[in-house]
Amino acid sequence: MGDTGQPSSIIPLPDPDGHRQRPPGAPQPWEKTDRAQAAMEGATGPEPPAPPVCPNCGLVGDRRVTYYGWHVLLEPDMPVPAHMVPAWHRWYLDSNGTAWNSREDEPAPGAVCRVPHRIACPGLRLEEIGLWRWLDAVRAENGRRAWRKAEEEADPGALPDAG
Repeated sequence: MGDTGQPSSIIPLPDPDGHRQRPPGAPQPWEKTDRAQAAMEGATGPEPPAPPVCPNCGLVGDRRVTYYGWHVLLEPDMPVPAHMVPAWHRWYLDSNGTAWNSREDEPAPGAVCRVPHRIACPGLRLEEIGLWRWLDAVRAENGRRAWRKAEEEADPGALPDAG
């Protein structure tokens, strides 16, 4: 612990415990939130050093890192008018190449976005893609309503007097 003249390998952090550091590989407090956001937005591309290949169809995509550190696999060289792409599937690239999802925000007039490979993948069924989440919810509610209506029509109410 004496003064060896060697520079310290500890980087001070701006807090009372600035001299303490997490061990390498320790989970960060925001890691679960980032994982949930990646799953919700579809940023589930293969992580480096794995090649940017879709595990469902084997096609190569354009892998981009997101601001929360996960990777999204985008369709290569395919900019699309943003108003033609469903909400939650509009990916934009900043000048540094980082991808971000606009979620349900309406695109600006004339905006161009990138399409995630997941919605164009020939190896997935439409049910697995979930393109129109709001429409899926409406469809599920309509199914419940139809079921209730069928049950109401099948219930005769009071039984007739058979004598």
